[in-house]
Amino acid sequence: MLAPAVTGIRLTLHVLAATIWVGGQLTVAGLLPTVRSLGGEAPRLVARALGRLLWPAYAVLLATGIWNVFAMGVRGHPQSWWVILWVKIGVVVLAGVSAALHSIAKSRAGLAVWGALAVASSLAALALGVFLSG
Repeated sequence: MLAPAVTGIRLTLHVLAATIWVGGQLTVAGLLPTVRSLGGEAPRLVARALGRLLWPAYAVLLATGIWNVFAMGVRGHPQSWWVILWVKIGVVVLAGVSAALHSIAKSRAGLAVWGALAVASSLAALALGVFLSG
């Protein structure tokens, strides 16, 4: 009787966390020219504030992602599903690592490369999650 409610909570938490993680990155990318125009420490302060939202969302994504796999069962999936799952796991790790490297980068090139890789891998993880969901 509680199974549909638990499923709804699990999926809602996962989608909400993905919205914050991916949407937050896209939003800050769009706002970056305006934030830079504020000068001085504004970009760094905005990035720090955003990190307080994004990193907990990333943690929720990891937890609910694992929960999703176990809730769907580990048997009965075709080989292609498993390939997509393992690619997604790699892309999710890449998204987290590249976002972390972006947050500690000192050069403009490092910020640009790691930021772009974080956004691209986050978008790829989102798309792969849609494929996995059926």
